[in-house]
Amino acid sequence: MYTTTPLFFTTSAAMNYFPSWSMFVSDWVLTNSPFWGITMSKRKLKEDNFTNGECISKVQRILRERFCHPSPNEKLFGIESQYKQLLELLKRTAIHGESNSVLIIGPRGSGKTLLTCHVLNKLMEIKQVKDNTLYVHLNGLLQTNDKIALKEITRQLNLENVVGDKVFGSFAENLTFLLEALKRGDRAHSCPVLFVLDEFDLFVHHRNQTLLYNLFDVSQSAQTPIAVIGLTCRLDILELLEKRVKSRFSHRQIHLVNSFDFKKYLNICKEQLSLPSEFPEKQFYQKWNKNIESALEDPTVQNVLQNQFHYSKDLRSLSILLMLTLNNITVSHPYMNASDFLEASRLCRMNSKANIVHGLSVLEFCLIIAMKHLNDTYDGEPFNFQMVYNEYQMFVQRKAHTVYSFEKPVVMKAFEHLQHLELIKPVEGTSNCAQREYLLMKLLLDNSQIMDALQFYPNCPTDVKQWAMSSVN
Repeated sequence: MYTTTPLFFTTSAAMNYFPSWSMFVSDWVLTNSPFWGITMSKRKLKEDNFTNGECISKVQRILRERFCHPSPNEKLFGIESQYKQLLELLKRTAIHGESNSVLIIGPRGSGKTLLTCHVLNKLMEIKQVKDNTLYVHLNGLLQTNDKIALKEITRQLNLENVVGDKVFGSFAENLTFLLEALKRGDRAHSCPVLFVLDEFDLFVHHRNQTLLYNLFDVSQSAQTPIAVIGLTCRLDILELLEKRVKSRFSHRQIHLVNSFDFKKYLNICKEQLSLPSEFPEKQFYQKWNKNIESALEDPTVQNVLQNQFHYSKDLRSLSILLMLTLNNITVSHPYMNASDFLEASRLCRMNSKANIVHGLSVLEFCLIIAMKHLNDTYDGEPFNFQMVYNEYQMFVQRKAHTVYSFEKPVVMKAFEHLQHLELIKPVEGTSNCAQREYLLMKLLLDNSQIMDALQFYPNCPTDVKQWAMSSVN
């Protein structure tokens, strides 16, 4: 008692009167405490997790933006020659005042819009072009007739005040007035206008193709210099043009076809997944890029990418695959591996109709099995509700102790729901006067889709599974 109390008092007093000694004692206590190492390790682990969390968040943001919103400044893959051709064509319009028209043709996802954006972005870097050239973008899905298209042209050219309440006799007169309004100075010079027509094939269906006729007519005349760029995925687009429209088109065509091999495809994948050199955390940047290189050398990953390559070469489908792979990256799982690619590939190949079947009731699933059994029996011939109902009733009678028997109106309602989900459809050419029970239908599912749905169907009765297996076999 005598030895402990004065020592405590002396230490407290010393800490009050000598602050520097107080700091020394505190550091000594912390350093020699048995919990000091645990406290420091927890603090370090927390800081590391915080740093990794920030890095993962930045990686997710950078790569998702790259996949979903490709920048016009990013590299083009496989369409470099088409880029040079289109850039040279538009330069002649924007700088030299030469009117042109061109069609960019390629399948969906081949890079038509990306190519156009890159070329326009490069063109606008030239000061003469940026100060003097106007750009109009129309989309066939939005501008569904010539009147709407003309209003959109007026809006994008900022000529609403110039047009005002004027009444024009024809579409051509209105368009000519708009282009005349763009003349500047002594009216001997005009602002070049670049028209980009997305979904070009939909403009073909406008009445008399008036918009296309007038745009191509202006591009062939000595009026305002314009360039008309049409983007379409239809190879037979010229056959859809009227004779008078076709005669005014320059017949220039740029075809986009992904002709690169699998080695180039792997390099594209590597560039898409690699982090840029300006990434703030250099250590994480090096580890990430090194991990991507080693992952792409894995035979399992290469097999996944090769299957995707043979299925579709377009880079949009590759971006979807990489996006699904990126979704598996977390703080506890900061780097990609083969299992992530396999899971992403499975999600990409997942059949949408099979997923719909997973959500059906047991009765609806039984009707699909009955339809499949009819298809196998009658070699794919159309069937009607009454045939399906009879097949279902035969199954219920055999398994009366395990399967509940529904009334006919309930079964009819389930049959109509399958039609609403587009799992079955009426046969073309059949009369609408027939009763609902006898209207010929066709099943839109094949064997593999039914088998996939059967494997993952939740709580499917054993008798129904056995019936499905027997009908498919």
